[in-house]
Amino acid sequence: MSPARVNIDLLAPPVAHTIQRRSLYIGLVFAVLSVIGIFISPPEQFLHSYLLGYVAWLGLTLGCMAILMLQYLTGGKWGLVIRRILEAAMQTLPLMMVLFVPLAVGVHHLYDWARPEKVAADKHLREITRDFLNPTGFGLRSIIYLVIWGGLIYLLSRWSAQQDDPPVRDFSPRYKRLSAPGLILYVFAISFGAIDWVMSLDARWISTIYPLIFVAGQVLAAFCFVVVVEAILSRYSPMAQLLKPDELKDHGNMMLTFIMLWAYFSFSQLLIIWAGNLPEEIRWYVRRWVGGWQYLGLGLAAFHFAVPFVLLLSRERKRQVHRLVRVAILIIIMRFVDLFWFIEPSNHTRLLVHWLDLVIPVAMGGFWLAYFFYNLKARPLLPVYDPQTASLLEPAHE
Repeated sequence: MSPARVNIDLLAPPVAHTIQRRSLYIGLVFAVLSVIGIFISPPEQFLHSYLLGYVAWLGLTLGCMAILMLQYLTGGKWGLVIRRILEAAMQTLPLMMVLFVPLAVGVHHLYDWARPEKVAADKHLREITRDFLNPTGFGLRSIIYLVIWGGLIYLLSRWSAQQDDPPVRDFSPRYKRLSAPGLILYVFAISFGAIDWVMSLDARWISTIYPLIFVAGQVLAAFCFVVVVEAILSRYSPMAQLLKPDELKDHGNMMLTFIMLWAYFSFSQLLIIWAGNLPEEIRWYVRRWVGGWQYLGLGLAAFHFAVPFVLLLSRERKRQVHRLVRVAILIIIMRFVDLFWFIEPSNHTRLLVHWLDLVIPVAMGGFWLAYFFYNLKARPLLPVYDPQTASLLEPAHE
């Protein structure tokens, strides 16, 4: 089998272009609605909805990057078959860099610590803003986070692109050397990012395990997204030949693992705060246990953990893409609900779903998906000259 033939066989199917075009149209339509929302909605509501969408789609970008580095460290065919999906997703980071600008500009409408009148009236806020939380520090730290992630993505993408051209080269040692510290940098950066962007919505409340909930949630959402994409592509060549039940089962097992990890971190935070029962700590949960927010919290316990956990215990379900994708879609929806439950109670004492909470994330998602499928089309669905590729291709082209 010649390299030229391999490249032709491994290109993304035409459906990728179709979804890219439709996603772009959806993004444009909902972007217009979002712009209208700027003029007819309070700036606080617009920016809270914007933050919700931004955190959701950035989490998907970074979660895919984390999975890619995890695969480089552990090896296995489960990661090779989805490697280009992960790369196409993480390469959307430039879009997320641009989309961060409104958050930096509107910081005074989002956070009490960025409002001089609030800081002047609160001694605790004055101490926080002097040492850590202030608009300048917020912006500089955010730039550092984005640059760190961008550097990791640039190197991983550059080396992977070199394996589309002959000769066959084994880059696994350099991937491992980068991925080991890269995962640490990812966790540290997103931990501080979660504190800056989300936890500081209530600057008087602190939880040391809070950022880890975001880490687990991002990787979980990324695995679910990968399952949805491979379910779409598995109807067409070449993914129909490349995706095997064993690899699919591994993806389902990873979903199960990170569901349990997310639940562990979430319950640990609740248990520690409940046991301490300190007024300055329980305030975060008290706010989310009144005004209808408690029902959303119970829904998360049921449909973000209990139901997917039980469904993913089935070995046969994890080996059948049309069954596994239903669980993945449920979890993706609940990931959005989880972020909504984290962010919106800081703006509303009672449960309220504003129309911008849906419009802005859909607008971002349209552009994000269009960019993702553009990246996916640009290269073969497998790194052709990676030494591991032959073992995956030969059975598919006998």
